[in-house]
Amino acid sequence: MNQSAPRLSSDSKQRILKDVFGFDDFRPGQAAAMEALLAGRHVLTVMPTGAGKSLCYQVPALVLGGLTLVVSPLVALMQDQVAALRLAGVAADTINSSMDRDENVAAWRRVTTGETRLLYLAPERLMTERMLDALARVDIRLIAVDEAHCISQWGPAFRPEYEQLSRLRDIFPGVPIIALTATADEITRSDIAARLFAGRAETLVLGFDRPNIKLSVAARDDGKRQLLDFVRRHTGRSGIVYCLSRKKTEETAAFLERSGVVALAYHAGMTKEARDANQNRFMTEAGVVMVATIAFGMGIDKPDVAYVFHTDLPGNLEAYYQEIGRAGRDGCAAEAHMLFGAGDIRMRRMFIDDEEASQEHKRRAHGRLGTLIG
Repeated sequence: MNQSAPRLSSDSKQRILKDVFGFDDFRPGQAAAMEALLAGRHVLTVMPTGAGKSLCYQVPALVLGGLTLVVSPLVALMQDQVAALRLAGVAADTINSSMDRDENVAAWRRVTTGETRLLYLAPERLMTERMLDALARVDIRLIAVDEAHCISQWGPAFRPEYEQLSRLRDIFPGVPIIALTATADEITRSDIAARLFAGRAETLVLGFDRPNIKLSVAARDDGKRQLLDFVRRHTGRSGIVYCLSRKKTEETAAFLERSGVVALAYHAGMTKEARDANQNRFMTEAGVVMVATIAFGMGIDKPDVAYVFHTDLPGNLEAYYQEIGRAGRDGCAAEAHMLFGAGDIRMRRMFIDDEEASQEHKRRAHGRLGTLIG
């Protein structure tokens, strides 16, 4: 970090909020997070979906000048954020695997000339020695780690680079880091703080209440009939149906289609082209039902999702919260309905035991599942 770089008055955050983003006032928690960052302190922010987490680092990025690094797990999420910032007149870029080499080279050139204010990177691209060496020569003033619960919940077998993010505080000493998530229980929060900040961070927790989402749970009787009855009560509205397996996802989408519902499937076993095509239809057309595994969802910001239906028990309370959080982002009334059966618990326990993870990680996962069941 360029230690001699002038720090602008934190009052300028109000002007940037209004002039760049068009908001008159901060939402609860935003100003406190920004003040801490502008004072050079690390922050862990837990805010409900729709509470404006992104502004917590986007406004300070423009106040501080220089470059802000944003670590994000999904290409689609990065591209959406960059497009939104550019619409607001902010110089933002992403370098990722979905772009061709010339586009990535041009983006990096804008970073090195000081034109780019926010650079979005996946942890896999950031935590390479080549990228870290290159960034050491750039004036980085702020680092934001989005979807920070992944540091704790995604085991080293899945996204090992998320664990490596703990190196950032040593590689970029003096640079404030903000970790953001919509869902983190006390164990997860302390885990993130320990790994990313060595325990030295301000923690801001704004609660998890989404009062516009009505929650309901029912024992699975005839799952397909229960689902169809529910979906037909919301005819013409967009919804997400979560299934435990890829096979069940395909079968459920086909069942809804045969029943006259516009339904699409989404899971990690499909080709990228098929997934992208279905996601685009869901995002742009009204009344489409997306039947998906948990591969679908993080960063999906479709405001008018009227419901989320779980055909199976989610993995834990945080996963459940994250998944139902895709409903009702426009503030309108929405529903979250879950079916469960005795076999679900056995299946979830088996999933945890089969993970390539430490015994401690498995113990915590069983504990989280227990909380959900309770």
